[in-house]
Amino acid sequence: MPPDDMEVVRESVTLDHLAELAETGFGNLLKAVVDVGRGIMAIGGEMHADEEAALLGLGSSQTDLWGVNLYPSQYGQSDWIEFDSMINIRPRQGNRSRGVEDPAAQEKIVAIVGRLVRS
Repeated sequence: MPPDDMEVVRESVTLDHLAELAETGFGNLLKAVVDVGRGIMAIGGEMHADEEAALLGLGSSQTDLWGVNLYPSQYGQSDWIEFDSMINIRPRQGNRSRGVEDPAAQEKIVAIVGRLVRS
C-alpha cells in the first residue's frame, strides 16, 4: 500500500486533482511514475523513487517503470509531460540519461497518462 501522500491511479484522475497536488508539493509540477506494462501510475510522492517503490510493492516490474514530471497548467501542450527522473538511468536497458530515450517507451507513457488524466 502506498504511503498516505501517494496515490496509485488505475482508472482516472482529474486534471484539477493533479493541479492541487502540484500546488501543495512543488508548485507547478507533479512527480509521477508510469508503469508501461500495467498501464497505471503513481502520483503525489516527494521523489520518483518513493513512487517507484510503491509500485514495486504492488507487483510492478522495475523495467516497466519510468519517472516523469507533469505540469498541469500546460495540459494539452506537448511539454506538459517532462521525461526527467533519476530512476530512468538504466544502462542495462540502454537508457543512459535521466530522460526516456526510447521513442516507443515515450509513446506508451504519453498514451497511459492521456488515458488516466481527464480534464
